[in-house]
Amino acid sequence: MSAQTLLAESGCHINADCGFPAPGLHSFDFKPIFSIGSFDFTKPMLLAIICMLLVVGFFWAAFNKPKLVPGKLQLVGEIGYTFVARSIAREVIGKKGDKYVPFLTSIFFFVWIMNLMSIIPVAQFPSTARFAYPVVLALLVWVTYMFLTFKKHGFAGGVKNLVWLDGIPKPVAPLVVLLEFLQNVILRPFTLAVRLWANMFAGHMLIVMFSVASWYLLTPSLMSLVAGSSFVLALLMTALEVLIQFLQAYIFTLLASIYIGGALEEGH
Repeated sequence: MSAQTLLAESGCHINADCGFPAPGLHSFDFKPIFSIGSFDFTKPMLLAIICMLLVVGFFWAAFNKPKLVPGKLQLVGEIGYTFVARSIAREVIGKKGDKYVPFLTSIFFFVWIMNLMSIIPVAQFPSTARFAYPVVLALLVWVTYMFLTFKKHGFAGGVKNLVWLDGIPKPVAPLVVLLEFLQNVILRPFTLAVRLWANMFAGHMLIVMFSVASWYLLTPSLMSLVAGSSFVLALLMTALEVLIQFLQAYIFTLLASIYIGGALEEGH
């Protein structure tokens, strides 16, 4: 639910006989826009699909017929691809990471575009603020991490790569194995999802809060000064959110590359 929706439904001002229409968890609930059979499509679902089509469509258009002298679209695509390859994949994984650049590039731009939907007119909601979407992305990274671990090292070697550290004293070995198992198998996908979700949830909530407060306090009185201050804060929060949206996509992709790099390394 966007700030405009809250304002339209409330119509409240501070001098009217109504309370402040505070945003809350209901700001993240959406009624189905349409249904296909028993499957309901909500706004976050449609935005996620649109973001997927945008990413796939852009890179298809950019690299479908590559030229030696790139056009504008191909040049932008190459800049984005090179950014992920040099700043993330090769920095973390090394030359072995080149084959995983398409995967990491897809993750980075998909997460980034979904985050950006928070400040796009009409859309005004990041699908990543709904926990299910970061969870699915984190599980995709986790499955890739597990698959590469066991493919590279075999079953016994993969288990050792996940839970064992060379040189640990025998008395503390069971505790270390347990902690490594919790960290690598259980907590990694959880923290990867929560980090992205919490930042997008909090950022969207703050923007909605200050936007609604600007309207609520806007009256022909001294309170209009407070409304102006709230509006300025909404603009500042939006500018900060743009930076956070990029950083969260970068961090998510960076951690994915760290996990892939760990899966390809020899045992500890």
